[in-house]
Amino acid sequence: MGLLAILRKLKSSPDRELRILLLGLDNAGKTTILKSLASEDISTITPTQGFNIKSVQTDGFKLNVWDIGGQRKIRPYWRNYFDNTDILIYVIDSADQKRFDETGQELQELLYEEKLVGVPILVYANKQDLIGSATSGQIAEGLSLHTIKDRVWQIQACSATSGEGVRDGMEWVIKNIRNKSILNK
Repeated sequence: MGLLAILRKLKSSPDRELRILLLGLDNAGKTTILKSLASEDISTITPTQGFNIKSVQTDGFKLNVWDIGGQRKIRPYWRNYFDNTDILIYVIDSADQKRFDETGQELQELLYEEKLVGVPILVYANKQDLIGSATSGQIAEGLSLHTIKDRVWQIQACSATSGEGVRDGMEWVIKNIRNKSILNK
């Protein structure tokens, strides 16, 4: 195949780009999920002090994933990243039940943000591999996710370290993008 044919093929089938915002409290596993999606080594993860951005190609889409640190002092700055968000992914540490109230409050605040109104949300119930983890059903009930009526949402049990459930969540994202025409903004 000649260079012109390659360029025509690239031009005729450009990847559709999506902006995904990855949020959650510190130590929930956001960066591990991001590195897992990008097929990167997850053996050494350090707390995110600012943000990480990775582009992941999947099913004809270029997913630009913004992983923002979740420490309390950083959370007020989350709103600086809300513009043009196509999908919100919220990560919860299923084993840290002492912080469920705090994570629930942060999630509720995100749901009321004007720039995120109607944005589909995927909640990863991470760390399902740890003993004593709450199930995704228990988390959905505890956070009253069933009361969310202004957007589509999904909760996905996962383990970022093993990768189990991470791809399933992204399949929901892609399916949802195809079902909705959020690409025609």
